[in-house]
This record gives sequence, structure tokens and C-alpha cells, in this order.
Amino acid sequence: MTGAVEPSVDGAPATPEDLTQVALVNYGAYTSFGVEQGGVRGLDLHLERLEAEAVELFGEPVGETRLREWMRSAVAGREACWLRVSLFSPEIGPRTPDWHGRPSVMTAASPPARPLADSVRLQVQTYAREAPHLKHVATFGLIRARRLARAAGFDDALFVDSEGYVSEGSLWNIGFISGDEVIWPQAPMLAGVAQALVQRGLGQSGLTGRTAPVHVDSLADFDGAFICNSATPACAVALIGDDAFATSPAMIDRLRDAWASNPVQPI
Repeated sequence: MTGAVEPSVDGAPATPEDLTQVALVNYGAYTSFGVEQGGVRGLDLHLERLEAEAVELFGEPVGETRLREWMRSAVAGREACWLRVSLFSPEIGPRTPDWHGRPSVMTAASPPARPLADSVRLQVQTYAREAPHLKHVATFGLIRARRLARAAGFDDALFVDSEGYVSEGSLWNIGFISGDEVIWPQAPMLAGVAQALVQRGLGQSGLTGRTAPVHVDSLADFDGAFICNSATPACAVALIGDDAFATSPAMIDRLRDAWASNPVQPI
């Protein structure tokens, strides 16, 4: 087994033509996650995401049986890894956008991803992703946002709308803590799988959760904040703009336990 990324398309090794298409045409969607013991926490949610993206962006679902087969092939022989599953079509380009059908599926297995950080300092940026409900491949805005934040002395960017309501971050969702309750921002955003898994497991950790609008002017009202994505079940937020947070390490442990209470689902 090698640590290199090994892309395949529809279960076969990716060809130069496949890689050229993906490199040059920025139309598609994906999901990515850690694989452990031959399975995935929240696999059902990742499959639902891929099927919904396939229908919305290309016109037809891939089919869960095919997706599982190609995922199993991609991770075969690996104890643990990171798997990205992408949807694209060689028929679609800037001058040929009209094709409808079942998209091609690229799988790429690589070594396990490390968590983003132990704590983060966030710069507030007025920004919204195009089609925010999709995990699409148009990542220019996200990368630029992170670059700008880091150049300004922060770790990452937190997005708000023109009225100051919080949505999401560059690569993650955010939750705010009030006592034993987690408040998720109510705004157009990607419904993250890690966010859903934390929410599913909150009861196991003696916590509750709800969704509500969160304005940047109200951040001082919270006891803490955290970010989460598939590589980072819970990471404390130390600062948002000028607002410092003393997010309890014990609370971060409870949130991680909430995520971990979800079983590994076999591929």
C-alpha cells in the first residue's frame, strides 16, 4: 500500500483524459470523509449528499450500489484513509453545458487527514458561497478567504451576510454554546455531515441543540464556540474578530464524544 493519492473513475484507474477534464472544467460536486475499520461515520449522509448532488447538477442519480462498490474498491487494503468521492462529466464544459445523465464518479484515497487545529481565531468576512447547499468544486472563494484571513493574522474566515448574520466557515460549520445547549446558525449554508453527527449525539453527552439566527453583534452572549467538519469533530474557537471566547476544554470533549457516539457504518 502506498501513501500516494490513487484516483479512479467508475472503478477503473483514472486516465489522463479524466484528470484533464477535472482539472480544466470547474463543474461538479463531492464529499469527503475518514474511513476507519472499513466503514464511515455518517456514511448514510454522505451517500444522500452525493445522490442529491448528482440529480441537481447532472440530472440522474448514480445509484447507492455503484457508489458503495467504487468506494470499497478505492479503500481496499487500507486500515484507515481519507476518501474523496467526486462527481463530474466529460460531456460538460463551458461551451457544452447542456448534457443530462448519470455523472462519472472519481474516488481518491489518501492517508488519513489531520484535524484542522486545536483552536482557531476567526476573521469575520462578508461572503456567501454560490449555491451554498451544495458541496461543489468551486473553491476559489474559500481558498481566497482563508488566505486573506491568514494574511490579517487570523487562522481562518467566518462568513456573514450583508446584515451580519453568521452562516458557515471556509471548510467547516460553526456552533455556539450557551450553557448545555448548542446553537447552530440559521442561514443559507452547507449542511455538514459532521454537524449532523454532533447534533445526533448531543443527547448522549447531556446536551441539546437547536438552530437559530446568530448575529455578530450577539457573539458576547455565548459561553463558547466551536467548528466542525469530517476531519475535525470539534475544535474550540478562541477569537471571532474582537470577541474572545474561553471555550471549555471539557465542553469540546463532550462534543467530540457526541460525534463519536455515531457508529461506523460499513461501506
